[in-house]
Amino acid sequence: MLPALYLSHGAPPLVDDDLWVSQLRAWAGELPRPTAILVVSAHWESAPLTIGSTSPQTPLTYDFWGFPQRYYEVTYDAPGATDVAARVQAAMPADEPVRHDPRRRLDHGAYVPLTVMYPDADVPVVQISMPTLDPRRLMTLGERLRPLRDDGVLLIGSGFTTHGLPFLHDWSPDAVPPDWSTEFDAWAAEQFATGDVDALIDFRHRAPGMPYAHPTIEHFSPLFVALGASADPGRPARQVIDGYWMGLAKRSIELS
Repeated sequence: MLPALYLSHGAPPLVDDDLWVSQLRAWAGELPRPTAILVVSAHWESAPLTIGSTSPQTPLTYDFWGFPQRYYEVTYDAPGATDVAARVQAAMPADEPVRHDPRRRLDHGAYVPLTVMYPDADVPVVQISMPTLDPRRLMTLGERLRPLRDDGVLLIGSGFTTHGLPFLHDWSPDAVPPDWSTEFDAWAAEQFATGDVDALIDFRHRAPGMPYAHPTIEHFSPLFVALGASADPGRPARQVIDGYWMGLAKRSIELS
């Protein structure tokens, strides 16, 4: 069975960070090779739940602005996981409609880490939207997707452990992290280590560093899909990547 992951994916320039690239590539090398990958990214909120394009001919979604041209020339022509898309739709209750968007391919929250983890783009991938930001409802979504893991599907929730962009004063990659970032990251590390799901669900009220660490919560929300997809959300997570980039916490975890 493949694990469920919560990754801090970063902006496109994170692929220029040699440490992050080496850690993420080594992590992927430790995992059994997936039959397919299902990604939930912080950068796609759409209700009802929407399944993205399963055609590798559909262009990637370059959902960022102001970067050098080379970041808009990245391609990732992985096959579309059509069977996984069908199973996602089948897993949803009859009273919760599912949409398809054949024009929307992987956004940078999906393809940036995948270009590092599976650079040959030879594992089928499909992305679905977050239909809500409510942690409990996202955990329920993860529970419905959990059976996919039995068939070798790698479930990835892609966000960032802290994402207070409006409050950053130093945008250099090696910037000293602000207190709100280190405090939230230390708190998250403790909850991951103890498996305190209730505290994580209530992070907006319990976590130090709020609301600066997450002035909007979409970058922490994919965590709850991964938690719901885990066999035991209360089991301590394996914390594989930590540290900071541009002052933001890169903490990323593996859930069995």
